Amino acid sequence: METDLSIAQRAELVHIKEIADQLKINEDDLVYYGRYKAKIPLTYIDEEKVKKSKLILVSAMSPTPAGEGKTTCSIGIAQALCRNGKKATVVLREPSLGPVFGIKGGAAGGGYSQVLPMEDINMHFTGDFAAIEKANNLLAAMIDNNVQNKKNNIGINPQTVIWKRVMDMNDRSLRNIVSGLGGKGNGVPREAGFNITAASEVMAILCLSNNRSELKEKLGNIYIGNTYDGAPVYARDLKAHGAMAALLKDAFLPNLVQTIEHTPAIIHGGPFANIAQGTNTLVATKMGLSLSDYVVTEAGFGFDLGGEKFIDIKCRVGHIVPSCVVIIATIRALKYHGGVDLKELKTENVEAVKKGYANLSRHIENSKHYGIPAVVAINKFVTDTDDEIQMVKDLCEKDGSVAEAIEIWAKGGAGAQHLATKITDIIDGNPDQKFQPLYELEDSTEEKIKKIAQKIYRASDVEYSAQAKNDLKLIKKLKLTHLPVCIAKTQKSFSDNPNIIGAPNGFTITVREIEIAAGAGFVVPVTGEMMRMPGLPETPSAEHIDIDEDGTITGLF
Repeated sequence: METDLSIAQRAELVHIKEIADQLKINEDDLVYYGRYKAKIPLTYIDEEKVKKSKLILVSAMSPTPAGEGKTTCSIGIAQALCRNGKKATVVLREPSLGPVFGIKGGAAGGGYSQVLPMEDINMHFTGDFAAIEKANNLLAAMIDNNVQNKKNNIGINPQTVIWKRVMDMNDRSLRNIVSGLGGKGNGVPREAGFNITAASEVMAILCLSNNRSELKEKLGNIYIGNTYDGAPVYARDLKAHGAMAALLKDAFLPNLVQTIEHTPAIIHGGPFANIAQGTNTLVATKMGLSLSDYVVTEAGFGFDLGGEKFIDIKCRVGHIVPSCVVIIATIRALKYHGGVDLKELKTENVEAVKKGYANLSRHIENSKHYGIPAVVAINKFVTDTDDEIQMVKDLCEKDGSVAEAIEIWAKGGAGAQHLATKITDIIDGNPDQKFQPLYELEDSTEEKIKKIAQKIYRASDVEYSAQAKNDLKLIKKLKLTHLPVCIAKTQKSFSDNPNIIGAPNGFTITVREIEIAAGAGFVVPVTGEMMRMPGLPETPSAEHIDIDEDGTITGLF
């Protein structure tokens, strides 16, 4: 049986200069990372062209634990657009090593809808994550250094420091630690911890900065804690932001690679979607829009998470608007939300598909809140039956939506050309699209949370813990009520309880705390049991990954 890795290793790549030539990028302007990877200078961003090109946002229904294939579908749709004679680029996030070695495996697409070189993209790539990690940890070191030394000490109270170190690996043992042990010369002992790099605020800042000046300013705005007198302390107070931005000099440039069909692909940034905004960098998206007529991009997890954050956060900051939303559905996810056990998802069950459709229908309805037309792509698996697929099409038609089954894993772009035609027809049919955000920035933090909870999740009310109420007071004290909200919530349910599947109504969302990401430009209401440092599963994917004497990697999927 073919695997993603075997297909990728058998593929014939062209030199990255040929991909650049498709986009009219001068080969002498590229920053090369070998024959198949390069960085693109920011001078190729053209704000006027950005306004004219069409952005296609790929989202999904609430996923099963295995995911529904948004990245694979995004790549397949971009390939299909090119097959249809359109000038298209796919713009994606970079994979995190934590999931690669954990439970999810690689994140470079699959089958004949992959970005290449697959092994490089999944492991280290061009070193962007390492640079983000170093910038994050430089600030952590400068905080502890200032607390330790009397010279230039600005009076930071170490008990108020919220900034954590990061590393790009799932390691539950580092979630909560005590640092500074070993005597006076080794620092001031305090409670600390690690997050995974993808959950770092530095990652979010990199992804939401329009240029290097904005990057440096946002890094300086990072809130790290208070002085003993209760005054807020920011990274700029430690004069850390200049050096942090310097460490990100090359990491801020978008990465150019290719799909298996030699379609241009830009891969850059990688924030989590259930904690951060869950999408690639603004400069990558704008680069794609500057160099192509159509850009296909994806936002993590379901539309209630990545989709909502893409529009209410990223679109505001970057002044961009999707022309169409593609909502990925799978028969297995529909059956899962119809109450079928995970072990039985491969067995035909048309009634469960019908029942689970309520979840998909809500995501379609949610996209309409923003005035953006949506189309459903059924990511077809070999176990799906004709009757199950027809049921989805019929239900979508009854809802006034278009649904197309695509076979992009097995057929690449050829398996989605009919969908690509529907997408361009929809875009062409809505030239005067009226976009509207879900909330206004002038709304209070509580109002913003309530609007998302009620309009997107369908909660009846929002409750706040004592800690969350104190956090709201701090947000007002710091004059940050104008910031958008980036709600941290389980991806498995519309509610904050991962066990409540389908399309629940009338539940209460509980906000247990609100993290301040002043540098990134949002606040993070945390619901449920959210973790910024995942752990490895009982049998991690890393156990199956190996390399031989010739340097050939095996077991990566």
